[in-house]
Amino acid sequence: MGEAQEDRAKAAQLPEGDVIRILLEQHARIRELFADVTTAEGDHKSQAFDELRALLAVHETAEEMVLRPVTEKAGAESVAKARNQEEAEANEVLKELEKMDVASADFDAKLASFEKSVDEHAEKEESEEFPTILSSCDEEERATMGKRLKRAESIAPTHPHPSTAGSPTAQKTVGPFASLVDRVRDALG
Repeated sequence: MGEAQEDRAKAAQLPEGDVIRILLEQHARIRELFADVTTAEGDHKSQAFDELRALLAVHETAEEMVLRPVTEKAGAESVAKARNQEEAEANEVLKELEKMDVASADFDAKLASFEKSVDEHAEKEESEEFPTILSSCDEEERATMGKRLKRAESIAPTHPHPSTAGSPTAQKTVGPFASLVDRVRDALG
């Protein structure tokens, strides 16, 4: 994922609304949130983790629904499959983290390991998947994908759902119901 500043600099080179720009900006925010959770304490740490958890859940769901099918269609099926598998594994870990006490040393250790795997996943997206999208889709197609990504995020679950992770079909069929449940759960605290 590089540094957040690097991700934002790469994003700024693409037009506003471009799917890759949106995803790079989110990668930067995810990096910042990991740093915040790592250094925070008390209620702030809990709130920062909740924001990180929700962003990761929404981000990965939207990628699976919008980006992966285009990656496959562009002939990079193995790349799409590998990224979906990584996201399915990340969903499992995120679910475990969600159940832990954020003040515990176990949480910090698991979070550090999770951050490393998320960083490696993002690096692979940026070096393998994003170039495929950039070379196979013109600016207009990427703008359309950006709009679809934002729509997918608006209905995506805000908590990890390992049973649907890694499957665009499951995300489309189960995701909206899971999202409704999650958003009610978030509102009720």
